[in-house]
Amino acid sequence: MRKTFHFDSAPDPYIADAAVLCCFDERIRQTVYKFLKHQRILRPDMIIVAGGARTLASPRNDFERDFILEQVRMSILLHQTPCVFLMSHSDCATYGGLAAFGGDREREASHHKTELQRAAQLIKDNFPNLEVQCFFVNFEGVFAACGKNAEQAA
Repeated sequence: MRKTFHFDSAPDPYIADAAVLCCFDERIRQTVYKFLKHQRILRPDMIIVAGGARTLASPRNDFERDFILEQVRMSILLHQTPCVFLMSHSDCATYGGLAAFGGDREREASHHKTELQRAAQLIKDNFPNLEVQCFFVNFEGVFAACGKNAEQAA
């Protein structure tokens, strides 16, 4: 093999600050990473798939849900992950975009909150000792939908 890019990175094992399940939509990527840094999540185990938390709340099939649960399990096993951040976002194509909600942003946000809570319950059922926090990303910011950040906002 021929080296095509050089960088220095610590090869030491690490403990992840959180496993983060989010969508691969480029429009939210920068916001997600800035938000994680703001939350002091500096070593995330990123689980990035189409739809993010939808894969747990409303999976297209059992394989999709089981794959994500296995990724969370591996994060816990390999990196002693203490919590998981579940994320969804506005205008997500896997939900049919904002158009699926008739352009109603409040209806869309309410639906995502319900979906995030459903995904959180699945995580809690499978990993009872894991802290779960849920976030909805729109094009104006990040909103807590469940977990300690949502309780503080209430």
